[in-house]
Amino acid sequence: MPSPRSTFIRPFIALAMVTASTLAAIAQQPPTPTRLRGTVEAVDGDTLAVKSRSGEDVKLHMASNMVVLGLTKVAMSDIKVGSFIGTTTVPGPDGAPKAVEVHVFPENMRGTGEGSRAWDLKPNSSMTNATVADSVVSNDGHTLLVKYKGGEKKVEVSPDTPVVTYVPGDKSDLKAGAKVIAFLKKVPDGSLETDRIAVGRDGITPPM
Repeated sequence: MPSPRSTFIRPFIALAMVTASTLAAIAQQPPTPTRLRGTVEAVDGDTLAVKSRSGEDVKLHMASNMVVLGLTKVAMSDIKVGSFIGTTTVPGPDGAPKAVEVHVFPENMRGTGEGSRAWDLKPNSSMTNATVADSVVSNDGHTLLVKYKGGEKKVEVSPDTPVVTYVPGDKSDLKAGAKVIAFLKKVPDGSLETDRIAVGRDGITPPM
């Protein structure tokens, strides 16, 4: 005959086992992506069909307050001391941050996402949004010293690094063949929604 103590404890052991298995199942689920890079295939009302860069067909709900930004090429010479920029970097052979791309924020977007964080463009890549404090030209390109709240970073930018800037855009830019990067969130019904999307102009692929 089981003791009163074991009868009392057994339900809690069962509950703990169920909780542990549930947490394990949640941990095994792939994380919801926060960015989608790809090519617009179609627009149907507020649904955007995108072929991801990995070849998947993804449908996004476009939020009523969605912001569309265009991306156009600019010259490295357009980046001045005091410019607020974003740059994706990866460690070079010597460990120094090498720019994969640079995007220049217009003045009305100054301060957007300021700081440095992990990024998902390439393995070991990071994104740094900061103000240019110094720019040195060399035979190999430019070295930018960028400063943000709580830190700074020296970034090496080669002559072939894509440099772009944001311009105002709208839904008419989201036509078949356009290259985009959409910022995502999962809504309660499990579908994906975007409230911010950047689209390349003149055949540009958003490099960030």
